[in-house]
Amino acid sequence: MSNELSRNGVAAKSSAKLIFALFITGGIAVWGIADTKGLADLAQSVVGFYFTSRGWFVMLTVSVLLITAIGLALSPYGRIVLGKDGDKPEFSTPEWLSMLFAAGMGVGLLYWGSAEPITHYLIARDYMGEGDAATAALFATNFHWGLHAWAIYAIMGMIIAYFSFRRDCPTLLSTPIELVFGKRLWTRSIGWLSDVMAIIAIAIGLGGSMAMGVFQVQGGIESILGIAPAGLSLTLTVFAVLCAAYVLPLLLPLDRGMSLMSEAAMVIAGALMIFVLLAGPTHYIMSAIVEQIGTYISDVLARGFVTYTFFDKRVGHWFQDWTLTYMVWWLAWAPFVGVFIARISRGRTIREFVVGVILVPTVFSMAWFGTFGAAGFYDILRRPTGILAVTEKDPAYTSFFLLQSLPLTTVTSIATIVAAFLFIVTSVVSAAFVLGMFSTGGNLNPDRKVKLAWGIVLGALGLVMILSGSIDAVKSIIALGALPFVFIVLLLLVCFLKALKTEHPK
Repeated sequence: MSNELSRNGVAAKSSAKLIFALFITGGIAVWGIADTKGLADLAQSVVGFYFTSRGWFVMLTVSVLLITAIGLALSPYGRIVLGKDGDKPEFSTPEWLSMLFAAGMGVGLLYWGSAEPITHYLIARDYMGEGDAATAALFATNFHWGLHAWAIYAIMGMIIAYFSFRRDCPTLLSTPIELVFGKRLWTRSIGWLSDVMAIIAIAIGLGGSMAMGVFQVQGGIESILGIAPAGLSLTLTVFAVLCAAYVLPLLLPLDRGMSLMSEAAMVIAGALMIFVLLAGPTHYIMSAIVEQIGTYISDVLARGFVTYTFFDKRVGHWFQDWTLTYMVWWLAWAPFVGVFIARISRGRTIREFVVGVILVPTVFSMAWFGTFGAAGFYDILRRPTGILAVTEKDPAYTSFFLLQSLPLTTVTSIATIVAAFLFIVTSVVSAAFVLGMFSTGGNLNPDRKVKLAWGIVLGALGLVMILSGSIDAVKSIIALGALPFVFIVLLLLVCFLKALKTEHPK
């Protein structure tokens, strides 16, 4: 009788969590559709105030996460298995690493490959020479996508994997809080709030990525057809096709087919990078990559503590709009990516996990941005007003403009569109699955109706981001949804370290 009452209590709590989370995210979507400018203005105002007053805290948090991850890998705790002692990894190392790439990277790489380094260059050249500006721009891009970003994912993935597979607990963010501090009123309240905040952060973050993907696909179509920007009509058409593409997978189990789509997208992206490297100015690109490796290794840890306190307002705004926004963006994706990474990492030691999740993707992202960024800078030397003007007007067109200077323009542009489309479809389906799991008490197989409901909400949030018409507004809305999670991830880290201490009490 008591077990039945317990199960009923869990079911009731899960239903309440699902209803509340759907209500909040659905309400944000409705508000954004009805008053897109109002939501964007509020997001930019709140985020701007928070970044001005607490930007130092964000940088301190992500730096602590990175240093903690490195410390765990180098310590005796690095030998602890994320699972039961004796568990073996489910996937081979090459399979595991290939799936890691698809987890936290995707359409952002395609969208910002050349556009981000060039955007930073446009600001940096006013403060230093062109060569130094290019070096600083590539370093800033690598910093945004490198060790600190993947440390956020790694810490969250370790926490989820440890408590799920080694302690046999539900795959929820509330689990570590209640297990370590006991089931009390305050722990249950904070745990419940943590689950809900994670759901909101994931949903809003995924909506922003959907918008970037739609903008990228639209830019590619217009470039291939050689037409002027078609405006909202083409945007909504691409969005409708995207929604139709992910509805069917939502009604099916999360099987090998989704994994194949992710892997296909990564293969296409990798082939694009190699093509640009070989068809473009190879010596120039390789020189830039080698130089960036040295610069990154020597400066990356110190950069994690830089807050640009004594610079002018323009640099301060850049710091908020890019570095701080990126850090909270990764925090928004951390529960989603963390669950995925945890599921494929059972049986790995903490040391293996840290090296695989943080170091390997960072190396890939440096190669990616080094290739596309250096190719963009080389294009600036030949056509000073070309790619700079395109990037300033709309970053979604930068990659396609760059590809026009290389052979097989149509083929590579189509490949970019296909990769972006695949990344978004797989991300939406996977996110709907994770959101369904979080909102139903950690159910590893959420009901199709729940996944479909989240698919509808994600589509609505994506539409909000698209209607904002500005990538800056998209970034601000994502940051707004992720701000509370900055505090939650630190609490989860404390729980994780306290739990690890019981493994080696001496």
